[in-house]
Amino acid sequence: MTKATLLALMAVMAMVLALPAMVLAQAPPRPAVFGGSATLDGVTATDGTTVTATIDGVVAATTTVCGVACDQTAGNYAFSIAQPPGSSYAGKEITFKVGTGTAAQKATWTADGGDILNLNAVTGPPPATATPVPPPAHVVGPAGPAGPAGPAGVVGASGVPGPAGTKGDKGDTGAKGDAGAAGTAGVAGSDGADGAAGAGGPVGASGLAGSAGSAGSAGAAGEAATGGGMMSIIALIVAVVALVAAGGGIVMGGRR
Repeated sequence: MTKATLLALMAVMAMVLALPAMVLAQAPPRPAVFGGSATLDGVTATDGTTVTATIDGVVAATTTVCGVACDQTAGNYAFSIAQPPGSSYAGKEITFKVGTGTAAQKATWTADGGDILNLNAVTGPPPATATPVPPPAHVVGPAGPAGPAGPAGVVGASGVPGPAGTKGDKGDTGAKGDAGAAGTAGVAGSDGADGAAGAGGPVGASGLAGSAGSAGSAGAAGEAATGGGMMSIIALIVAVVALVAAGGGIVMGGRR
């Protein structure tokens, strides 16, 4: 074997030994594999629910829940996240979504890595608990000037009459009022009927005796003396009564 042949053989052997290392250096890294259970809003995800892995805001892998349909536990999922050519996922964060909900669990991508990761997703962030703020302390300032009076409001409808109140106590007697003006004279009334005759007055005092009348003519001769005497007495009494009546008439006429 010549020296040239030996050098050529050694060169070929060196290339053969270097080829696997070159091939391995150009091969892409193995993907990261994740799997486990998936829930959405606390309920086990149904078969066919989409599970998505995102790196740097770009979807890196997608799969669907396949539990009962794949003879596995309900809600199970599994997928591999491969690094595309020309990109590097090494050490980057992976976020997951189950359906429209975002899972709270996260992972870091490593070549030939992965883990069992049970995803619990919710369709929206939980409502923030409001922190009660105490009301500000009231500060009473000085009273401001009175504002202008507002326009009068519309008159409201009349209310229903209330029940009658109890009778109040009798009030004090008021002061006597001034005498009113004299009224006009009334029309003269018609004459009244004649009154009944009054009772007879007492007998008046005897009047003065009148002057003696002239002597009458002589009478006829009387009968027997006994009868003539009686008649004389009667005649004398009648004459006296006549004189008394005449005197009384004169007296009464003088008084009038």
